[in-house]
Amino acid sequence: MAAALQSPYRDVQVVYVRADRDDRALRWLEHRAREAGVSLERKEAGEIDALAEGSSHGGVVALVGDRHTVELADLLPTARPAFVVMLDGIEDPFNFGQAVRSLYAAGVDGLVLRPRNWLSAAATVARSSAGASELIPTAIVESAEAAARFFQEKGLAIACAAEEDSVPIHQADLTGSLFLLIGGEKRGITRSFLRQADLRLEIPYGRAFRQSLGVTAAAAILGYEVMRQRTGNKEVGD
Repeated sequence: MAAALQSPYRDVQVVYVRADRDDRALRWLEHRAREAGVSLERKEAGEIDALAEGSSHGGVVALVGDRHTVELADLLPTARPAFVVMLDGIEDPFNFGQAVRSLYAAGVDGLVLRPRNWLSAAATVARSSAGASELIPTAIVESAEAAARFFQEKGLAIACAAEEDSVPIHQADLTGSLFLLIGGEKRGITRSFLRQADLRLEIPYGRAFRQSLGVTAAAAILGYEVMRQRTGNKEVGD
């Protein structure tokens, strides 16, 4: 809820709070609502339950508008190398939200998605992302290949995780402008995208293990390796 109130990408119309709730977190939320010019109304517990999705609402729900998206060009910063990520083929909204959470914390400039009904699970995604899904700039594109063409024309290197002809992430130079595709567990990365990629990345393992990592772990590792290299903690290849 707090993230939605802070976000420029969603209109919050009214916040409903359980009538008997009174705590520090709620007082902070009331302050945020006033700052955002959003009215806050008290309702009985049964009314809150009827309005809410699921049972983990904590006595607070809101009426909100659709999530606003931006254009691909709006994801590119002007004063530093870009880091844009596309999540494609992730079916589970919890996995999707947790991947967004890690990427947002790692400093990703923007998120790219294909058009699909992921917005129907917005409440689940918002909770599992700890609000990051409401805050990260997001653009919609028809396909990963179309996104790659756009960002390649803008000078970004196109990257993805792959098993064949790949470079371990700590040996790759990820400090330049980068568009990274992270695929879901079922579909993975298409061959057509692999042909477009400038850089195929490998997440090294500490032992022999033939299975791929889940998308949430992969997103966190890839996002933080980019952040590590760009903040200069170690030289590439160390």
